[in-house]
Amino acid sequence: MMTTATATQPTKRTVTDTTNLRIYNTLTRQKEPFEPVTPGKVGIYLCGPTVYKEAHIGHMVGPLIFDTIKRYLVHSGYEVDLVVNITDVDDKLIGQANERGIPMSQVATEMTCDYCANLLSLGVNQITHMPRATDNMQGIIDFIATLIDKGFAYEAGGDVFFEVSKDKEYGKLTNRSPEDQQGEGGGAAAKKRAAGDFALWKSAKAGEPSWESPWGNGRPGWHIECSAMSKAILGETFDIHGGGLDLTFPHHENEIAQSECCHGKPMAKYWMHNGLMRASAGAGKLGGRGDRDDAGSEEATIDTKISRSKGAGGLRDLIARQGGERLRYFLIKSHYRSTIDFSEEGIEEAGTRLEKFYTFFERYQRITGSSFYDGAANLLRTRTAGEFDPGSSELLTEVKKLRDNFLTKMDDDFNTGGAVAELDGLLSALNKFADAKKLEDAKARKDDDVEDFKRAVETLRELSAILGIFLKPPAKPTSGAGEDALLDDVMKLLIDLRADARKNKNFETADAIRNRLTELGVTLEDRAGETGWKRDA
Repeated sequence: MMTTATATQPTKRTVTDTTNLRIYNTLTRQKEPFEPVTPGKVGIYLCGPTVYKEAHIGHMVGPLIFDTIKRYLVHSGYEVDLVVNITDVDDKLIGQANERGIPMSQVATEMTCDYCANLLSLGVNQITHMPRATDNMQGIIDFIATLIDKGFAYEAGGDVFFEVSKDKEYGKLTNRSPEDQQGEGGGAAAKKRAAGDFALWKSAKAGEPSWESPWGNGRPGWHIECSAMSKAILGETFDIHGGGLDLTFPHHENEIAQSECCHGKPMAKYWMHNGLMRASAGAGKLGGRGDRDDAGSEEATIDTKISRSKGAGGLRDLIARQGGERLRYFLIKSHYRSTIDFSEEGIEEAGTRLEKFYTFFERYQRITGSSFYDGAANLLRTRTAGEFDPGSSELLTEVKKLRDNFLTKMDDDFNTGGAVAELDGLLSALNKFADAKKLEDAKARKDDDVEDFKRAVETLRELSAILGIFLKPPAKPTSGAGEDALLDDVMKLLIDLRADARKNKNFETADAIRNRLTELGVTLEDRAGETGWKRDA
């Protein structure tokens, strides 16, 4: 079973001057300078899925965003631990196990593997720990016992509840009162001292999976799992706690209450919440600023979020159709706090943007004889290692400016949307330079211009690696491989026919072939000594 995606960390790094790095903290509702608990090291905890059914696209948003955030922090010289938990015991898991007639652990194993496989398809490989609740049961029980000893929790008939009224700071993350916290209903409600008290331990029902505890056989509540696992791996106070906007209440509010009452210190310095995904109201809409700065939009965003209950699903088919890199690019094109408007039209539009880069990579190989992807998979250099002196080169001067702009955008609360725009600018500068200097003409070009071009492309590699894109050639769709081979043969035939027509000065036929192919979504590219082609995205 796959439970951890391990990221390779450089052994020695020097943290660059990161005084300009600012993070929006949900707790204070403002951007703050980033100052980690331990200099040079960063601990991040992200709430992961409850693995009772196959993952949908909404489950990918948080891990992909924090995978990118970790990449940038590593680029800035930090050693980073990224923890994404797995909730593998829950009412929904028990329900699925009963429905399918298999053990709960089997359901959890199958769905965890599905979740991890989808993450890897989107290039999410920076997770260093993926703890499961069932592997941390003793730590959870000890955590609950400490809360009881300190007077913040009480046992009632085999259940244990957190007494919300004992926490004088309860609600500080979302500005909600204890009365807003309704907690569990049903039989548990009669055991509670107040309606807002929430479960830390649930007594076992007949036939349910359970664990021994000082309060009888049972299983943990949802909130306590994250408090115990984050403490076990990252400590009592760590740097960044992340999750979707819908988790601020009650989950993160309750995590804060449990952890801070248990330890007497802040749980996390920075609370980061990504916007949710919703079905797009307009074809091709990719999101953008969205609801990020709308203080009144949280409830509306949560109400319209993509979830299984709203018909989300088919993630594996979506990845097979669109490709993991296209989906990743679609998700990072807007700021992480924005609402993401999901539509396949929007993903197709993102694909069109990517095709421009892929076309450039082919051009780069024609000019240099080397693949853009050579060594790219292992490229995540530090900020200082990527710096260079542009000298008198106009191209490198422009590239340095674009690189500085990219880093400035990322320093501003990890603004990937702004950073992507700088990549577009870099691509445009490289293509213009190649055109102006005739780099594809081996006889006309100058060696110094080729060297400047290659150095500029190194910066494109560096910056795209931060975003987790262009690390390897994009995978072709899983279906239609035979059709692709046939299409190659047909296109070679058409290109040859067009070349013969031009050679015989039958320009009307040559133009007709080009125009008809354009109508069919195929673009011909006439280059020195040859003609290439590509399908429009």
